[in-house]
Amino acid sequence: MMETKSNDIISIIPKPIKVDVKQGIFTLNNNTVILTVPDLKKQAEYLKNLMAPATGLELDIEDLSKKDGNINTIILNIEENEKVFNPEGYKLEVSQGGIEILGSTPQGVFYGIHTLRQLFPVEIESSSKIDMEWSIPCTSIEDSPRFFWRGFMLDESRHFFGKDIVKKMLDVMASLKFNVFHWHLTDDQGWRIEIKKYPLLTEIGSKRKGTINSRKKLDGIPISGYYTQEEIREIIGYAAERFITIIPEIDVPGHVKAALAAYPELSCKGGSFEVCTHFGILEDVLCIGKEKVFDFIQDVLNEVMEIFPSEIIHIGGDEVPRTRWKECSDCQARINKEGLESEVDLQVYFTNRIANFLTSQGRRLMGWNEILNKNLVKNAICQYWENNLNEVLEHIKNNRNTVISERVALYLNYRYDLIPLNKTYKYDPIPEELDIKFHKNIFGIEACVWTEHITNIKELEWRIFPRLLAVAETGWTPKNKKDFQSFLTRLDSYLQRLALQKINFATKDEFRKYEKTL
Repeated sequence: MMETKSNDIISIIPKPIKVDVKQGIFTLNNNTVILTVPDLKKQAEYLKNLMAPATGLELDIEDLSKKDGNINTIILNIEENEKVFNPEGYKLEVSQGGIEILGSTPQGVFYGIHTLRQLFPVEIESSSKIDMEWSIPCTSIEDSPRFFWRGFMLDESRHFFGKDIVKKMLDVMASLKFNVFHWHLTDDQGWRIEIKKYPLLTEIGSKRKGTINSRKKLDGIPISGYYTQEEIREIIGYAAERFITIIPEIDVPGHVKAALAAYPELSCKGGSFEVCTHFGILEDVLCIGKEKVFDFIQDVLNEVMEIFPSEIIHIGGDEVPRTRWKECSDCQARINKEGLESEVDLQVYFTNRIANFLTSQGRRLMGWNEILNKNLVKNAICQYWENNLNEVLEHIKNNRNTVISERVALYLNYRYDLIPLNKTYKYDPIPEELDIKFHKNIFGIEACVWTEHITNIKELEWRIFPRLLAVAETGWTPKNKKDFQSFLTRLDSYLQRLALQKINFATKDEFRKYEKTL
């Protein structure tokens, strides 16, 4: 392995495990043919479509059995001996005569395609033809991910961006080998998913009359928008083609003001509510004492499960005040009936009941770390964002599963003066104090973007990039292979790629002035 030479020539994010640069180059031309097997026809088409705009080449796709000693081929193939590979791993061999990408699954081959994409000059990202030589160095790469959960969460409740922007994000996620898109679809400030049994959720809950700005005044700019079930299915299909699982989040029992504006009878006090125009923690939550609340949630989740194939359904569970429950006769009756000690136990009762319902449907509940409780059902997945790390560690040590999204490093909505790029890059999701035998209980890492103060795509992209690239490398690359200075060097070419894809990002001058020695 030629580590120094590899780093000088090869600029790939996330960094592969093993790269060996050899003598010679391969040049893509009019005679290049993609050879593949039936199980990889979709991946072959994907590769062809990636290459076509910038190169102007319409590469033929043929069955691998027709190889016949052809040169200048790109071979996509499955290695049937799965023991050779991690299911998401791949081998990429580039010689003067051709390219071969090998994996035990189509997903592994797909990631190999995206590594190949980064071997080509940055101009490969152009949407129009460029007359140049499309050559890459002869290279041998072996690669597989560190974590099997490499996630990104987008909040569309606070501000709605629409399916074209979501698809754009999915494209970049795919190129960076992310495999989970966590979609925060409901909150106090908006309900963004069509539920046919409860049409008022979108008729009323998807609209708010404005946003309270930093001067504590209503800006008067209406915010609205939601996804139809048909649109969501389209996006799910788009993500699946890129081997990205979409996990929906329906936030309950708190952060429900938009739902209560539509159906106020689901609250403890009843009355009239409006979709919230300000941000923070609100006292009006779902009433745990009313059976109609559980009927409502199960009806909503039934439609969600009909749309989303994901095994995991996220139910939020964060920042739930108990003020209303203390004053509510229905909630107090529930406490007495179920033999609960206090209002604290109402939430775990609620969470377990929803978890058991999801389990009965072949699904699994996930929630923010506020759902944790000694009585929480065993199969619930915790998403850690802040506070209670000791409680999260106990959860992990009890062989329960966790995804790490620690706010101080992985909340990309914060500006770079609060979370500089090097802080995100150097953060590791495995706590140092955790014994190695429990590491397997941490599924992986997920970056989050909350959009309370992000109103447009340009600002959204500026917050996300390039920090999402840092998260991609942590999720994929072994800890002992990571190096921030190497990352910065490789980042130069990737930022050029983002520019050609018309994606906004913080420049080096913008993000480096906030870096501190960590």
